[in-house]
Amino acid sequence: MTKAEGSRPDDDRHTEHMRQHDQPHQAGREHQDTWPPSGPPPAYPAADGLAGVGDGAGVGDGEDVGGSPDGAVPGDGEGPDDGPVVDEERALEAEQRLERAVSAAERALIEFEIAVETFRVEVENFSRLHHQRLGPMYARLDELDALIAEAVAAHSGDREDIRHAWERRALVMPMPGVEELFEGLLGSDGVRYPEDPAAPRRVRPGEEARRLYRELARKAHPDLAQDEAEQKRRGEFIARVNEAYAQGDEEALRALAEEWEAGPPPEPPAPTRAEELYLRLEWLAARKETLAAVAAELEGSAVGQMLKIAPDDPDGLLNEIAEQLLAQVAERERRLESLLRPVDGRP
Repeated sequence: MTKAEGSRPDDDRHTEHMRQHDQPHQAGREHQDTWPPSGPPPAYPAADGLAGVGDGAGVGDGEDVGGSPDGAVPGDGEGPDDGPVVDEERALEAEQRLERAVSAAERALIEFEIAVETFRVEVENFSRLHHQRLGPMYARLDELDALIAEAVAAHSGDREDIRHAWERRALVMPMPGVEELFEGLLGSDGVRYPEDPAAPRRVRPGEEARRLYRELARKAHPDLAQDEAEQKRRGEFIARVNEAYAQGDEEALRALAEEWEAGPPPEPPAPTRAEELYLRLEWLAARKETLAAVAAELEGSAVGQMLKIAPDDPDGLLNEIAEQLLAQVAERERRLESLLRPVDGRP
């Protein structure tokens, strides 16, 4: 997904400000559905060609894929005069339809990936610029709100005003708890204990463990392999042997010895071309679902919602928000000044 900016103390407040700012723009608008799975936002290329991927429908050409994973084609009611040649032709036609379906799905998925990545980059850039350019303004607004609340509380002495002033000040300067200060370094008894990974049972494994280990090392050593694949298999197996020996686990070593004696599992039969194509369609469908989830998360974010307001001019939207924030800062400064102004000649 998705990339995300590092966590910053002010991010939550900025996100809330962004959502609050977004509400006036959304007034009078109809609710828009999340853009996947039918495709990305209107500003980007549609990816409707992926609809139906993996469900047996021909993607992009309107044809039925037909056939089955093993290349067989259902009969069409013709008589017993149809021979093997006719069946072979039908299987070939079904395979060709699968080829076209896979090709169309691959092209559509590429366009969908481009659209999602384009949108992700814009969301990330907008978020970064929003924080850099507007973050100080949001911080100033928070500070002014705290000062105004404190001034009101000082004038009224009302308990509710004082509580509100404390809340506004806490937003500007949150006070961390004791656990946060020590970042969980202390235990329940107030003492910090070093992390202790799982310790071996004993310094020197038992005699039986040493015997099993030596036998396995002699039989399964990677240097005895005749090809690269076998060397990799032996290397992975010996790594498991070493781990069991380090723990002195005789039972695990015996199980590994039995596994080695049984030999490698038999190679599965190679799939037919039709099976490969169906597997490819399933992978394409799964990939599309993953991208759709990423796209939905991006669009549902505060930044994504703001980008939907001005998809053609996001920089102009930033400038518009900045002007509104400056006006809010000026209004709050005037209010604070009026609250701090002496009354009836008193200092």
